Amino acid sequence: MSKSLRLSEKWFRRGLWLVALVFASFLIGLGSTVVSDLPQVERVRGIDDFIDKPAAEPLRATVKASEAAELQAARDLDQIRLQLNAAQQASANARETFGNWISTRRATAQPDQDTELIARTKALDAFKQKEEELQRKVNAQQKIALDARQAEQRASEALSVLERDAQLKLDAEYRRIELRVFAYRLALTLPLLVVAGWLFVKKRKSTWWPFVWGFIFFALFAFFVELVPYLPSYGGYVRYVVGILLTVLVGRYAIIALNRYLARQKLAEQQPDQVRREELSYDVALARLGKSVCPGCERPVDLKNNEIDFCPHCGIGLFDHCGQCETRKSAFSKFCHACGTSAGAQTQSPHTPVTGTAQSVTPGAPVLPAT
Repeated sequence: MSKSLRLSEKWFRRGLWLVALVFASFLIGLGSTVVSDLPQVERVRGIDDFIDKPAAEPLRATVKASEAAELQAARDLDQIRLQLNAAQQASANARETFGNWISTRRATAQPDQDTELIARTKALDAFKQKEEELQRKVNAQQKIALDARQAEQRASEALSVLERDAQLKLDAEYRRIELRVFAYRLALTLPLLVVAGWLFVKKRKSTWWPFVWGFIFFALFAFFVELVPYLPSYGGYVRYVVGILLTVLVGRYAIIALNRYLARQKLAEQQPDQVRREELSYDVALARLGKSVCPGCERPVDLKNNEIDFCPHCGIGLFDHCGQCETRKSAFSKFCHACGTSAGAQTQSPHTPVTGTAQSVTPGAPVLPAT
């Protein structure tokens, strides 16, 4: 049909399609924002909302206290080990000194050194006693750390059982929230799709068709594209089922429309040529002629053949002659392209083909064959 439009009308239509696309883009942006913000209607849940708090709180306190005790024991153990290392080093030095002194005493065998021997032996025993005392402290701190670690382990195991049960409940709640949010999104987008279908059937050729088509594009995008990232595991079934239903509805509508069109065409082809020509829109006729098809039945016709004046399929007149200058022209033209005479003001030329399914003749007059 674009070939029959005026140049300015073509650009106006292109501009209106641009308006439809821009309108659809803004609607899509708004819809995307609304759909993405829908989860905010649900309160965020955590594992603490489902855990057995009277049983979990003492266990958590035990874990926390055990961790603190184990950390403090580790710090004290480091200090004591440092002291133990120093005591062991001092004890080793004292034993080495004592060994050297014993060797000297044996060499000299002086009895007056017995008192010093006793003193040195006591000093060595003191070093050994201090070393043993620090070793006991190390063992005690290790036991404290071990007890704290074991208490923490027991409390953590009991707490993990409670948390595992709470996690199962939380997962179930998340699935319910996901279902509710999906229902919100579906309740938002599905009516848009229904409205878009109604607009397509009733309003797509109205004066405000750019906004109608913009809304249709938005509804299709919102349901089949915008809804996809938020579909639950079973959400694909919803989308495909709706797609099948829409396909069936559109297909049924197309089949019924085709049958009605064929019925109208069949009735139209049975009407006189002049009536069929008057029922055809000027723009529609020019558009079909531009595609080299018959304006009446839309079947292919060789319009470049100068010998064809009628459609060989339905019999509608395609060409006639100007009543003023006898030029062969399109039967659907409003003016003669050679002299500019209005088609409505023309009188039938002797060369104009006689149209219609039957010829009216007067008695005694010769019947002229149709050319």
